[in-house]
Amino acid sequence: MPITSVTKDPEALTMTVTADFAVPVQRLWDAYADPRQIERFWGPPTYPATFLRHDMAAGGRSQYEMHGPDGDVSAGYWEFLAVDAPRSFEVRDGFAREDGTPNHDLPHMRMIFAFEETPEGSRLVTTTWFNSAEELEQLLGMGMEEGMTLAMGQIDAVLADLEAFAAGRGVVSQILSDTQVRVSRVIRGTAEQIWRAHHEPELMKRWLLGPDGWEMPTAIVAQNVGDSYRNEWAPVPGGPADGAPSFGFEGELLESEPPYREVTTERMIGMEGPGTTNELTLTPREEGGTLLSLLITYPNAELRDIVLATGMTDGMEASYARLESELVNA
Repeated sequence: MPITSVTKDPEALTMTVTADFAVPVQRLWDAYADPRQIERFWGPPTYPATFLRHDMAAGGRSQYEMHGPDGDVSAGYWEFLAVDAPRSFEVRDGFAREDGTPNHDLPHMRMIFAFEETPEGSRLVTTTWFNSAEELEQLLGMGMEEGMTLAMGQIDAVLADLEAFAAGRGVVSQILSDTQVRVSRVIRGTAEQIWRAHHEPELMKRWLLGPDGWEMPTAIVAQNVGDSYRNEWAPVPGGPADGAPSFGFEGELLESEPPYREVTTERMIGMEGPGTTNELTLTPREEGGTLLSLLITYPNAELRDIVLATGMTDGMEASYARLESELVNA
């Protein structure tokens, strides 16, 4: 068990949890910054978490759900108040309703996660500030201390699993719900470089091509929230895809927070019916790498399965490998 102490101060309205780990600070930080990793330990073993959003930057937001053994769901959110990588981050932590909006009928807390180097590796000091003695007692009575202890007891296994989250491993897709899929890949490049690669048409035309044999004649980028975008692909004459029909996607830019997050709608050109909502998040990683996470929300499970069966992730991996080569050789 990594926890070495739990201290409650009723007068200061705080609870401080200290835990030690035999890994460098950066490795421990990455476990909290990566939604694929934090969801493996944030919830207690019987209430595993799923992070639907995780923007680890000041002004960003996380949204997560913990699913119980009887099918019950407990939702929560973080609002990032400050981030000083890899030394500390501060959040407002609260309960959420089913739609992800804050549940103001239940208490919220302020939490600071402080990361320190030690001779043996690293230390994490998590300090929680409560708004009143009544809320402190209420949350402790709901099992907050036990939940944190059980959750943090799972971190060591995540920290030891280096290969699963390494750069160059390729695209990984995870089905999060009947309508949501998260696609992730660590790319060797900075968040700024990868953001630019998604927003400069001539650069997009060099890497955003899917399998070999395609070209991208049209790349119209949405510059501001509310603008529309349009991307089109065509087979290269004489190439392996010669004779296949051209296709494209279009949509609207809903949210934009350069260089870390944007949300767009997407629908195939010429197709009727609802499309998807795509949430792109870029999270800096150790040694210049960046975790690209794309959360895709489909209108229903049927369309989700149809799209996944097309080999979507294989095409995405070909594109991201091409992008990585562009950045490495730039």
